[in-house]
Amino acid sequence: MARRLKSIADIRRYVAGLINRADPGNGPLEPAVASKMAYLANILKGIIERGDLEDRITALEDQFLQREDKA
Repeated sequence: MARRLKSIADIRRYVAGLINRADPGNGPLEPAVASKMAYLANILKGIIERGDLEDRITALEDQFLQREDKA
């Protein structure tokens, strides 16, 4: 069954799993494998940055809504 990727956290876990499975773990990496892993790592970096930003925005929205409720 295909995995459903519904959130940034889901995508983060999925891409991290791809990176971990692609790493042969034995000896030096072939250039083609290293290049692919670096590409995946760059994608994961962007996902993590966007996820962190999403979390911060959500926290700010929650704070704003709480202040509105008190007013």
